[in-house]
Formats: sequence, structure tokens, C-alpha cells
Amino acid sequence: MTHNLQVLGFGALAIDDIIYVDRPLSAGKGKVTSRAQDHGGNVATALVAVAKLGGRAGFIGWLSDQPPADVGARELERHGVDISFAPRRADARPIRSVITVGPEGDRFIAYDDDVPHGTSEALADSTLAQAQVLLIDGYATHADMVVARARKLGLAVVADIEWTIGPATERLMSLSNHLVLPLKFAQTYSCETDPTLILSKLWSDDRTAVVLTDGERGSYIRQAGDAILWHLPAYEVKAVDTTGAGDCFHGAYAFALTQGKQPVACAVYATAAAAISVTGPGGRMALPDQSACLAWLARENAPVPRPIAPPD
Repeated sequence: MTHNLQVLGFGALAIDDIIYVDRPLSAGKGKVTSRAQDHGGNVATALVAVAKLGGRAGFIGWLSDQPPADVGARELERHGVDISFAPRRADARPIRSVITVGPEGDRFIAYDDDVPHGTSEALADSTLAQAQVLLIDGYATHADMVVARARKLGLAVVADIEWTIGPATERLMSLSNHLVLPLKFAQTYSCETDPTLILSKLWSDDRTAVVLTDGERGSYIRQAGDAILWHLPAYEVKAVDTTGAGDCFHGAYAFALTQGKQPVACAVYATAAAAISVTGPGGRMALPDQSACLAWLARENAPVPRPIAPPD
């Protein structure tokens, strides 16, 4: 089957006001060194990352049908993300975020997400079927039936979930065959601290992969059909701004899936992409292209996966 688009996604679409300060956030106060505005949102930025890497990405979440509120949609188009299949409604608008970034790239995000989430349940199967991967975040609880349909159509569902609202989140996670989660959330959700125990606790027969990301400490991976659990170290980089690094990881991981790579190889590729993304400011301004990722992967000191334990 020929796929018009490789990766579809719906989830957070945001406008970020970014403030850079001269002291760690733990200092309580500090001087503003610069300000910037960027467009963000977990899934939206991940899709921009896919497009920047050379993939064909489409946003299918709610967008505004009012031109003044359509700035987020226009920004996606500017970066090469297809928005032609996105449902429209008058009250749709981006989340507004204020992000404070410390001198080491640490950040605090304050956001107002009182906006429509998810996507239309009337979204056609023919739209979903044109892609190989569906990217979602925690807001997909508002449209879990669409996620279920995507799975039945054979799409890989890559979930970026950072919080839980109870049974609705549990159902969303059960529908996702690629859980790519921040380790801190996975620890809270699973009531475990050891990554190897978490990988086992989140595993099910329907899973293809569980990936736990832990910033500068790398990631932990379990993949179907593999008798080994893996730790993948991170690149050693000087972080300028970690905003969007996780989103970049998810987008690169999803793009690598469309290239036929296994989950561990997808994580290797995504680790390079995310490392490059933190070397510049903002959530999208430093997203890498394919040639940059391949160059980092070819480095002599590029991280390689290390076996840590056989699964239970």
C-alpha cells in the first residue's frame, strides 16, 4: 500500500512565550537574559520534527476555522506538516504557555490548556489508513475511539503521555503499542523506581515496545521478540534549551518506524535527534534534519545500546 502521509498525529498545539534567566530555577529569582516566542505542543512539535527529517507528516487534531486564531495551523504548514485533513471548529485555539529556562537548559512550563482537545470522531478511516504511524499525547483521551480505529487499521500507535486522569488514560495506554514515556511519569504511574521493573510492569502481549526516556541519563527499552532489556546512554552535550527535546525524540522515533527500523534502532536515531535539538533555543528552532542526525550517529563516541537484563 502506498501511504500519502507516513505519520499522523493529534494532540497539544501551543504557542510558547519563552523567558531565559541567568540563574537556576531553584534560586527563586534571577535576571531575564532574553525572550523569545515559539510554537510548541507535544504532538505538533513531534510532527514538525518528522517533516524536518524528511518524512511526510499530517496534523489531524482540532484547528480553528477562524483566520485570526489559525496561527498555529499556518505555522505547521510553514514547517511542511499537512493540515488538510484536520477537523475545524470555531472555538479551537492553541494552548498558551510561558516557559522559564535556566542557564543549564532546565525549564518550568506554565500553561493554560482550556481549549478543545482530541479530534473529531467522524475522522474517516481512509484518512487514518494513509499513514503508518499515529502519534498521540495524553489529550487523546478525548478521542480514544479514533485511536482504537487506528490500531484496527494496522497503524503503530506511539504514545507520549506525561500525566494520568485515571481509567481514561489507562485505556489510552492499552491502545498504544509503542509507549514512549518520560521515566518520571512511568515511575509514578507504575509505583516502581527501577526502570527494569517498570518495563516489565508496563508490558503486555499487545505491546511492540516500551521506551522510558530520562534526559541526560538516556533511555530504557523493551521490544517485542527480544530476550534483552536495553539501556541507551544519551549524547554528552551542552544543553542550551531542553524545550521540545522529548517531542523531537517522539517524532524521530515515529519517523524511524516508517523506515522499517526495530524499536531499539528507532530509539538510537531519536536519541541523536533529541541531542541535537537541545543545542539551540526554543522547541522547534534547533530541530535537526536527516543529514545532521546521520552525522551524529556516525560519530566515534555515539552512544550504543547496552543490555541490562533479560525480561521477566
